[in-house]
Amino acid sequence: MIHAFRKARETDLIDIIRLLADDDIGRSREVVANPVDGRYQTAFAAIEADKNQLLAVAVDQKHHVVGCLQLSFIPGLSRTGMWRGQIESVRIAKEARSSGLGTEFIEWAVETCRARGCKLVQLTSDKSRADSIRFYEKLGFTASHEGLKRSL
Repeated sequence: MIHAFRKARETDLIDIIRLLADDDIGRSREVVANPVDGRYQTAFAAIEADKNQLLAVAVDQKHHVVGCLQLSFIPGLSRTGMWRGQIESVRIAKEARSSGLGTEFIEWAVETCRARGCKLVQLTSDKSRADSIRFYEKLGFTASHEGLKRSL
């Protein structure tokens, strides 16, 4: 199965939202509707306007969206001004899982971060997503820090 990775387009939003909503966690926090909820359109516009953000999709041979992720390129002062790549909201369509797409997409994301000058790539995964955590560990990610969140 051949896949391509590209910058997401606004017309991809409904497919991206469906991917984000396609599990127990996502189902409870995403709004799948056509037309797309305006909050997603506002967020998409903000991502598009920020040169340090990249919303990407994986597409199959028929150009259907079968994966998504967001990259943030984060400048910092620590580690002598090192840039970091942050990978978020990774989703692969159920029918494309176990095909190698996830590995290929993450490696593409890592290379994209490297090309932007990042010296470290980081991501978080919900603790309840044990399969995802094992997947990231197989790709060389380590649980070196404890992540904390606070809802506002």
